[in-house]
This record gives sequence, C-alpha cells and structure tokens, in this order.
Amino acid sequence: MSDAGLYRAFKSEALAPGLVVGLFGGSFDPVHAGHVHAARTALRALRLDRLWWIVSAQNPLKPHAPADFELRLAAVRRAAPGPRMVVSDIEARLGVNRTADLLDHLRRRHRCARFVWIMGADALAGFHRWARWREIAETIPICVIARPHDAARARFSRFSRTYPRAFLPESRARTLPFRRAPCWTYLTEPLHPHASSAIRADAPG
Repeated sequence: MSDAGLYRAFKSEALAPGLVVGLFGGSFDPVHAGHVHAARTALRALRLDRLWWIVSAQNPLKPHAPADFELRLAAVRRAAPGPRMVVSDIEARLGVNRTADLLDHLRRRHRCARFVWIMGADALAGFHRWARWREIAETIPICVIARPHDAARARFSRFSRTYPRAFLPESRARTLPFRRAPCWTYLTEPLHPHASSAIRADAPG
C-alpha cells in the first residue's frame, strides 16, 4: 500500500474516546446483500457510531483459496453504504489472520473505545473452532445476526451452551456495547437469504 493509502486507512480508523464500534470480520468472498443487511441491522440495533468491515486476507478455517484480496477489498468498499461504515484491511497490514490477535492490537491502540464483534449465525455455529475462542468471548461483547436455516445450529452451538447466562435479549441489544464480556445477543429481524458459498457455487467457470 502507498503512503497515501496508509494515511487514509489510519485516518478512517481513528477513534475518539467513547465511540462504539462494531467489528464485522470476514472473507467477503464475495460480498453480497446479506452482508450489507447484517451491517445495517447491527448499526441500527446496537446504535453504533462506526462499523468496521474487516476484510480478511485468508480465513484459516476455510480450505479454499479466496479471491484476490485487493479485488475483495474494492468490492466491499463499493458495497458498504453510508459514512459510518469503514472498510479496513487492518489484518493484512498487521500480518494477522486470527481474531484474537486483532483484538489484542485494538485493545492496546484504542483503550477508550467500546468494541462489539459482529457475526452471522452461521459463523457462531463453528465459533468454538476459532483460535482462543473462549478468550475472545470473554474479551468483547458479541452480536449474532440471524441467517436462514442457521437459527437452531446457532442456539445449540458450543458457544451458546458454554455462555447461556451471558445471553442478552434482543429487546435490550442497544445496551450490549456497555456490558462486560462475556455477553452476547441474537438479532432476528429480518432474515436475508444470500450466502457467499451459494454465490460462489453458482458462479460460471
């Protein structure tokens, strides 16, 4: 990345004390309307000041090689609507591909900001396979966005069975950023059918 590009990235990620920031990580391979729906849902329900789309260069749990990183990053920038959404390549700049390592960095750099991790219900079902997943759960509040066909798997996931008392009803979701982890909520409305895996499967060639 050029010096000008680095300056724009650091400027867009600058945070004033007390800001509430959602962290929406993923390969976004490809980005689609379901991702945009999840981002908008989190912004509204949690009353976020910012939402960072954190585009991963490589997801260690996905065996297939993702599409070119710069192309995915550019696509997310075109898709992410509104001034409160920031598209970030921070994992690539730091040379990390694990959420726990990213959170270590953010806690050191932005001690006065309030972060919430945003994920789809499909990701929650496999969350226990993430590196240091319990540490993540006990470090940052988590907001789960409902996905079609994934509600049962998410609600009976190892994560939800490990932290049942940390569950926050959707009616109180706006308080999630101000609660100590472990704390998580599940947003159900409205569902969106798009999924990256289905889009890749339908792609020609």
